[in-house]
Amino acid sequence: MSLKKTLTIAGSDTSAGAGMQADLKTFQELNTYGMVALTAIVTMDPETWSHDVTPLPIELLDQQIKTALSIGPDAIKTGMLGTEEIIGRAAQAFKESDAEIFVVDPVMVCKGEDEVLNPGNTDAMIKELLPLATVVTPNLFEAGQLSGLGKLTSIDEMKEAARIIHKRGAKHVVIKGGKALEGAEAVDLYFDGKTYTLLTTDKFQSSYNHGAGCTFAAATTANLANGLTPREAVIDAKAFVASAIKNGWKMNDFVGPVQHGAYNKVEKIDVQTEEV
Repeated sequence: MSLKKTLTIAGSDTSAGAGMQADLKTFQELNTYGMVALTAIVTMDPETWSHDVTPLPIELLDQQIKTALSIGPDAIKTGMLGTEEIIGRAAQAFKESDAEIFVVDPVMVCKGEDEVLNPGNTDAMIKELLPLATVVTPNLFEAGQLSGLGKLTSIDEMKEAARIIHKRGAKHVVIKGGKALEGAEAVDLYFDGKTYTLLTTDKFQSSYNHGAGCTFAAATTANLANGLTPREAVIDAKAFVASAIKNGWKMNDFVGPVQHGAYNKVEKIDVQTEEV
């Protein structure tokens, strides 16, 4: 049996709930062969859980990318890209590859942190990554930054942000409203350049959701590699991450990760769709 090959260019979350660890777990659950080119290592203070991000040398990233591209990934996704130089190298990696799928998860902050990792990264993402993106998967904060609209608080504002991000080059845009929007439902917005579609599930307990964003983007990547259309891929990714969140668990007093195996081993969550 031949598996599709999926490459993540992302950081390492030492607690293993997010980052490349979440990507590889998701790739495995969705039956693709996962590879990684590591950009940074994130560690946490055991007493406060504050994050420390250490980028790896660009030369080492370059060597990893050369190795991975020699294997021939069918799809590439990005995660934490800590500097403008690393963003540029990730874009170049896709151009150098034979992959037809490029999923951009525009990570700007660590979970629990509220400062952008590098303010210049936003402009670099707009310039380097969006024009190449098959799908881009920002949360509300990231979508506000990529669109220039700032804080997004409503579906109408999400639609305008998606329109701008699409105009900046991304072929398909998913803005993750998730738990951040008010109401009993977790709502994401998908835009393909013509049609806006709401993706909705019940809003489950939100305390144990570490890694949800990485997991959603990785599931989208694997689904695309396995032949789903972008619309099908993001709907199924929404179901995958909803199952993972519902069955999340407490790791310690600071964080609880999603359960990456829940979609296959526990339950599959129905996703409601509505064009708006």
